[in-house]
Amino acid sequence: MALTAFTSRLGRGQGRLLTSKATGGDYAFVLGEDEPGRFFELGLGDHTEVTQSTDLTGVKLVRALLRLRVPASTPAGLAWEASLVVDGTALARMRAKPGRERLVTDLAANVSKLAGVHTVGVRLELVTA
Repeated sequence: MALTAFTSRLGRGQGRLLTSKATGGDYAFVLGEDEPGRFFELGLGDHTEVTQSTDLTGVKLVRALLRLRVPASTPAGLAWEASLVVDGTALARMRAKPGRERLVTDLAANVSKLAGVHTVGVRLELVTA
């Protein structure tokens, strides 16, 4: 499908979003576009991430609980990777292929050797399957 000014837009429907689909204070974390009928042309390595500065002194694990839903329209040979990043480096990651939805309860990064304030986040990236 050719993208036009009527079907594509940059950035407004991606990232950390509070959408009508999110319930109970949950947020959607979107790579591409969340609004039906709008599309976003993505390439290998495109990603979105949310981070915050956190004091990791005395912390052993950083964990994430998330539901990953990969659109069936994702091009063949590509997958989505969700990762926990600390200071820009992925310390834990998992992949999901097109058309799959997965509740992720076991994504954890060992930060027991770190102390002080670090930038911690979750990244969603388009990678080779």
